[in-house]
Amino acid sequence: MTRDLKLLIDGEFTEGTGDEVYEVHSPVTGEHIANVPVASKADIDRAVAAARRATEEMRHWTAFERAELCLRIYELWQERIEDVARTLTLEQGKPYKSEAIDDIAESGDYFQIAAEDVKRLSGELIPTTERTRRMFTIRRPVGVWAAITPWNFPVMIPMEYVGPGLATGNAVIVKPPEFTCMALLEMAEVFVEAGAPPGAIQIIPGDGRIGEALVTHDGIDAIGFTGSSETGKRIVSQMGLKRSIMEMSGNGPLIVTGDADIAAAAEAAVYGAYYNAGQVCCATERVIVLDEVHDEFVDATLKAAQAVRLGDPFDDDTNMGPLNNRPTAEKMDRHIEDAADRGAEILMGGGRASGFPTDLYYEFTVIDRVPEDSLVAREESFGPVVPILTVPDDEEAVALANRSHLGLQAAVFTNDLSKAWWYADRIRSGTVVVNDSTDFWETFQPFGGAAGTDTGWGRQRIEEFTDLQTISFKLREI
Repeated sequence: MTRDLKLLIDGEFTEGTGDEVYEVHSPVTGEHIANVPVASKADIDRAVAAARRATEEMRHWTAFERAELCLRIYELWQERIEDVARTLTLEQGKPYKSEAIDDIAESGDYFQIAAEDVKRLSGELIPTTERTRRMFTIRRPVGVWAAITPWNFPVMIPMEYVGPGLATGNAVIVKPPEFTCMALLEMAEVFVEAGAPPGAIQIIPGDGRIGEALVTHDGIDAIGFTGSSETGKRIVSQMGLKRSIMEMSGNGPLIVTGDADIAAAAEAAVYGAYYNAGQVCCATERVIVLDEVHDEFVDATLKAAQAVRLGDPFDDDTNMGPLNNRPTAEKMDRHIEDAADRGAEILMGGGRASGFPTDLYYEFTVIDRVPEDSLVAREESFGPVVPILTVPDDEEAVALANRSHLGLQAAVFTNDLSKAWWYADRIRSGTVVVNDSTDFWETFQPFGGAAGTDTGWGRQRIEEFTDLQTISFKLREI
């Protein structure tokens, strides 16, 4: 059944004042599952005005009051996890049992974490040169944020902005993609039920036109963006002097050294390629293997890949569903064709899978002897592919890993602690994971990038939503 969705503006679910609608089709079934209204300029202006009122109200709340609101949202969130996860699977394609439920559950955790962190967000007393002066710092909310978020984690990533934003007294307008906004809007009912001020959290799905309207709006104080580097560059060029948090593409290498646990490395590479069908910013995008263990690693990878079950994401046995959208599938086609044309060897998969309701189901793919100049090695493929590149020694492994501007997260497999530190000291990446998948993360860890891909997550994120204010008192002599 096709659902007619609404925007969340100023505490109300509304059809908006625009005349256009987006049609949403499920990557799982191909069915037309939703209509999304296209926001007008008047809708956006109304949302910004409501956000300004909300942040002006919340900036005077105590940290404990804002924490209490976050905890109410967290508690209400728990009641809806399984139902919203079903919607997430239908619109995004990730397996319901093995991924979607955890995805929605973890999304709610950001409110609990923010409630804990904001109560410990403090300033400091600054020493001065004068006996009769006292100077200290406090944290103030930045104001109104526009969070422009992607389709691969359409509930979790917005909450990475909304949780700490709300806890620190900011209002957040979320702009999710028009074709993956059903689960987010469904869960958004908890914000109203929890008693969030109207305008504190608003959701306006849309394409690039809506994002640009928010980025350039004079009433927006800051931009949060998660998505491709290309889009991020356009946003930076348009937003002027607004504050920003930018988390962009990754091309995270997984390095397999000569003394690695080969079976574990192969399983990690395969997992990093099939989790969410490879549609993760820290997925297995390149596997850099030393020559001496190449053959053993390839055999182990092909063996580990037998555990991948492509199929209906509502089937409990499925651990990889379809790609979410046609442009991503077409990019996979281009990358695989280009690698083959440049002499790479396709050992497994390599194309669209047949016998499914849509052509977005993609075969799990392993490519060996991948040239460094191929598209699959240089760009973020965002699909279920393990590209294997070989190098003669550790020095060249580091050099190859660093010949990328997408330094979000890297992994190194070695049983030598000194070598692990050696790699961590030299790899230009926001995170270096030792003996686990590039897809590893926890909600509490800082998650930032190097080489132009990110600013930071974890406990440090809540500080990003504040301005540091210094207050200086001149006291009278007594």
